[in-house]
Amino acid sequence: MRGDSFGAEYKSIDYKLIKRLIVFLKPYKKYVFTALFFTILVSALGPLRPFLNKIAIDSFISTGDKHGLLWMIVAIFGLLVVNGALRVAMTYIMQWVGQSVLNDIRTKLFEHIQKLSLSFYDKNPVGKLVTRVTNDVEVLNQLFSSGLVMMIADIMLIFWILGFMFYTNTELSFLALTVLPLLLIVTTFFRKKVRVLFRDLRNEVSKMNSFLNEFITGINTVKLYNQESRLFGEFDQINKTTRELNIRTVFYYAIFYPSIEMISAIALGITLWYSGLHVLDGFMTVGVLIAFIQYAEMFFRPVRDLSEKYTTLQNAMASSERIFGLLDTEDLTTDVDNAKVLETINSGIIFDNVSFSYDNEKWVLRNVNFNINKGETVAIVGATGSGKTSLINLICRFYDFQKGSIKIDGTDIRELNQYSLREKIALVMQDVFLFSRSVADNISLNNEEISNTDIINAAKALGAYEFIDRLPDKFQTQVSERGQTLSSGQNQLISFCRAYAAKPELLILDEATSSIDTETEKIIEKSLEVLLANRTSIVIAHRLSTIKRADKIIVLHKGEIREIGTHLELLENNGIYAKLYKLQYSESNVA
Repeated sequence: MRGDSFGAEYKSIDYKLIKRLIVFLKPYKKYVFTALFFTILVSALGPLRPFLNKIAIDSFISTGDKHGLLWMIVAIFGLLVVNGALRVAMTYIMQWVGQSVLNDIRTKLFEHIQKLSLSFYDKNPVGKLVTRVTNDVEVLNQLFSSGLVMMIADIMLIFWILGFMFYTNTELSFLALTVLPLLLIVTTFFRKKVRVLFRDLRNEVSKMNSFLNEFITGINTVKLYNQESRLFGEFDQINKTTRELNIRTVFYYAIFYPSIEMISAIALGITLWYSGLHVLDGFMTVGVLIAFIQYAEMFFRPVRDLSEKYTTLQNAMASSERIFGLLDTEDLTTDVDNAKVLETINSGIIFDNVSFSYDNEKWVLRNVNFNINKGETVAIVGATGSGKTSLINLICRFYDFQKGSIKIDGTDIRELNQYSLREKIALVMQDVFLFSRSVADNISLNNEEISNTDIINAAKALGAYEFIDRLPDKFQTQVSERGQTLSSGQNQLISFCRAYAAKPELLILDEATSSIDTETEKIIEKSLEVLLANRTSIVIAHRLSTIKRADKIIVLHKGEIREIGTHLELLENNGIYAKLYKLQYSESNVA
């Protein structure tokens, strides 16, 4: 498995990351401040209850004042009602803010991923990208929905408790806090151990998602070559590592919570021992004793919660570093300032001394020179790896070349707006990708400018109407993921209809007929003339019979142009093209 490409090992608390996360809260700052206001009130009302209990015991129960006691009970009940209502409001507001922020982050991530160049996808597995948009963003839910605000609430609660404790009895307060060093040791140990575990756990989850995506996508190959056992072993190892990390995390939690309870019990025991003696001696009231028992129990609850929230923060740091690592990725094919909009292709396309490498080391294309006039059908042939598809990638500007220029109507395509450039191009590839939508949606790709009439006309023109009309719901039949419920020929026909309906000015066929059965090929051959008529076209094909009528044939060999001419001219030259043609012709005769 490849390592994570987005960010290095994170710090215990990276304040730069926190600042970047807080930026997402700015659109909702009035709701956040409202929740913080409620938080301050809730943290103050909690410790007020033990103080009121002390007054009730010392001032009313011990003196037998029933009327005063009744009003005190009403006050305590009212306090509980107000406290509960504020908690409900605070929780709802922060959950709403959290979900809104998550929506914004997911949207921003998805928007950024769409802008990344194809070279980025060459180096990063899909599973890890899915993890960023789903799992890593979901981890931030706890931070935004409750983490940050509740951390503030817990800190405020501790200060309010300490304030009431010292106001009630200073000596007893200092005595109860003698366990703090022990508390700090336990929480520090817990934080360090869990921080490392959560980092490793996130990496394993990312590995698992990448593995599953690759395995499920290539399930046909896995089954064909009987690789189930081997891949099961790999998945089992990843799964076991994930399980072990989760168990170790649970182990540290299992130690931490009882440890906090034990420290709390020690503090409570000290409080009972000291206050009990003073109550018996008459130096302390029963109300103070009961209030301090409640304060001792109350004090350790936010301390324990803070440690848990700190873990949430650590986990969020790991996820946010990955998220921002992806957002900061600048592997983009960007438009220049004031990029020109390509309105139409008037004259044609010129390759001028173009050289290209995917890794800036091994040249895939070298000094390529040719031109495509408007309305011409140009065929590109060559052995596998000769650079045919790379030429197409450059014309569509999926990648940027290192040397030379590609010009449309005299303008370098790097100076053109990418959207307007690709709007003029339709690309039909050998590996057709159909979405899990209806047949009609796969043809139009939800382009509002393509009407139902255009969809039907495209199907009729290219011979796809008959098989679509036999489908259960005709054009509204839902296609399964990657079109697996249809034959490869039917998938290819739909992709042809997609290109035809888009009315492109430049049509590119990249091995588009190589996976089509004989019957479908006959249908395609009849409709190719319709598809290519009055349109600038580039055809890449191994089957040389499909490109005989091309206006110009370009022969590529090891990234260089070796021959250019018509079918008859190249046969007369008796070069590479003639050898390829004779080889295929002899093979077809033998067959």
